[in-house]
Amino acid sequence: MTFSIRQATKNDMSKVLDLIYELAIFEKEPDAVKVTVDDLVTHGFGDHPKFQCFVAEHDGIIQGMALVYERFSTWKGPVLHLEDLVVTQTMRGAGLGTALLDHVVKYGHSRGVKRIGWEVLDWNELAIRFYEKKGAIVKRDWDLVQLNEQEIETYIANI
Repeated sequence: MTFSIRQATKNDMSKVLDLIYELAIFEKEPDAVKVTVDDLVTHGFGDHPKFQCFVAEHDGIIQGMALVYERFSTWKGPVLHLEDLVVTQTMRGAGLGTALLDHVVKYGHSRGVKRIGWEVLDWNELAIRFYEKKGAIVKRDWDLVQLNEQEIETYIANI
């Protein structure tokens, strides 16, 4: 099977959003996605882009994507965060996920990052095995901590 990985463009953001929705459904959070195509365009292609996005194409059709952004670790220095890596259901197992992850790792290496990190749901054993097979370390002794928009407002109100 032939496919290509390339930098996403503004015109790709509609399909990228479709893949984000597909992932949300897979992760049992179908109503959690609030981002819009306009948000993706504004934040990914302005004067100071907040992320980089790569797409995987097969026969000219986007079938997968990886969205990354840079962070800074107080222990390591510059690091890259992989927010999402998604391959459409019909193309899973065809090598697109590997090609996207390879591209992300090469991109991070070219940027001189000291670590590339991401989260995976604890019940997604297929993804966990995939990442471990690629040499990634799954840290099962850490918990994810977040404040969503409402919790931020509540926090601020209580300061």
